[in-house]
Amino acid sequence: MKIYLETYGCQMNVGDSGKILHLFRQQGYEPVAAARDADLVVINTCSVREKPELKLFSALGRYIPLKRRNPDLVIAVGGCVAQQWGERLQEKSPGLDIVFGTHQLDRLPEMVTAVRRRRIPLSRTEFGPVPGGLEVMARPESGTVSAMVTIMQGCDNFCSYCIVPYVRGREYSRPSRAIIEEIEMLAAAGVREVMLLGQNVNSYGCKTPGEIGFAELLRQVAGIDGIARIRFTTSHPKDLTDELIAVFGELEKLCPALHLPLQAGSDRVLERMGRGYSASAYLEKVEKLRRVVPDIALTTDIIVGFPGESEADFAATLKMLEQVRYDQIFSFKYSPRPGTRAAAFADMVSEEEKKERLARCQAFQDEISFAILAEQVGRVSEVMVTGPSKRGGEWSGRTPENRIVNFPVAAGEIGPGELLRVKITEAMKHSLRGEVAP
Repeated sequence: MKIYLETYGCQMNVGDSGKILHLFRQQGYEPVAAARDADLVVINTCSVREKPELKLFSALGRYIPLKRRNPDLVIAVGGCVAQQWGERLQEKSPGLDIVFGTHQLDRLPEMVTAVRRRRIPLSRTEFGPVPGGLEVMARPESGTVSAMVTIMQGCDNFCSYCIVPYVRGREYSRPSRAIIEEIEMLAAAGVREVMLLGQNVNSYGCKTPGEIGFAELLRQVAGIDGIARIRFTTSHPKDLTDELIAVFGELEKLCPALHLPLQAGSDRVLERMGRGYSASAYLEKVEKLRRVVPDIALTTDIIVGFPGESEADFAATLKMLEQVRYDQIFSFKYSPRPGTRAAAFADMVSEEEKKERLARCQAFQDEISFAILAEQVGRVSEVMVTGPSKRGGEWSGRTPENRIVNFPVAAGEIGPGELLRVKITEAMKHSLRGEVAP
């Protein structure tokens, strides 16, 4: 049997897709690169923005007709769009066999078996006290250098624009013991770097009596032999504590890189978004971080064209980009999400204005990003090798700050996971080039 798996959206979805693949490999399935060659097609979706949702319906329009050639083909849709639409997704797309929600990932194999046996569509989108699938431990493939580990799921913040609490459920933290056991398993399999995942990792353990907090979890992960680097995402600025900031200076394995979503630079917009902090409070946390780790690399999320955003509000966002100097931003036009408070706001910004502001925002950030890369030329950095470069004839790796470096090395001299000292010789638009230092 063969499975084709398509994933949209965030790193949480990428991690979930790894678990789905693991579950079906246990049943003898092998992954294929094209849906036309599969016995099972699984689409793991995202509904944070409208674009991935539209992408799903386009994909279903291509994949459902494949059943004419292969009547035994089973098609399943999971993730946030599945959670949001439920059975309505099957009404809109006749021929879709399975809809499984964000708490039902671990039930997918039995749902596929039931569909094959009974030949009727199934939909499971109910929330449980514990999100199903969190304790599925996908063993890494041979040669895997970096692995994602989900430490929590859901969110209790209910920002006015965000659908996550409605499709991922309320915040739930995995037991720290289970997290440590999973990372120990990964380390024993040769994994050198772990990325801890959650909708708001900063609040890990806060609502679980007797559980440790996120800072202590990082300390315990750092104590695992074989793990050389630790990263995490995503962080909510309001929950970035002084203790967590201090851990960046305490743990050598914790990479000096942090994704800290700003969303907007205007206090008026931040208040309407329900973010729980002001621009000055955000800047204060950035200053604290840089006192502990002066060269920490920061990335962020930006929403342009939020309802009611004026030109002055947008200018405040550009000012924040200039003040913070992010390595990279992930920027998007505001997209109303059904059921969120902001979707009912009356003062929507026109599509033309959103498009124009997004272009300005990205062009402004491109200049900052390239300037930061150019500042690395002449420096020597520790690079973890990830594999052959896409450019061909070279190898590629990442610095602790998560910057991509390509460099020439003779074949057979290195392998994935090795740590090398590389002198940076050139800044490209989105990456660096270098040479192995003596």
